[in-house]
Amino acid sequence: MARRKMQRIVHRPPLYTEFKPVGVRRLSLNSIELSIDEYEAIRLADSIGMNHNDASEEMEISRSTFSRLIENARKKIAQFIIEGKHLQIDGGNIHFRNNIIKCNSCGHMFNTNFENEIIICPSCGSENLVDLAGGFGHGRCCRNNNK
Repeated sequence: MARRKMQRIVHRPPLYTEFKPVGVRRLSLNSIELSIDEYEAIRLADSIGMNHNDASEEMEISRSTFSRLIENARKKIAQFIIEGKHLQIDGGNIHFRNNIIKCNSCGHMFNTNFENEIIICPSCGSENLVDLAGGFGHGRCCRNNNK
């Protein structure tokens, strides 16, 4: 019987979740799904430049698991670029450490943790807010996990 997957820690939800080649209709493309933990591995190793040991500690996973994540993520990103596929970021066994709230009225975005609940935009006073972690089905579980 396979061992249960450990929950991976992700700093915050991605701002953008879908990518496709310009000038090609989305419906005519094959899709690739990059899991949120694979996205986080790419962010830590390739965007920030963390070494694999530090990045694996940040995600609270083993070094070998991190190496598998980064290898799979790079393969998917290469397919996206070379084969011109649709790339979607979603899924994975994760919890967010922080969150991003976006105001649909003024476009302002706020980095926040799960302890501080923002229900009114501090910039324009609107209540038309989007919880990016909530878009992935997270929020209460991440709030409980970060205590």
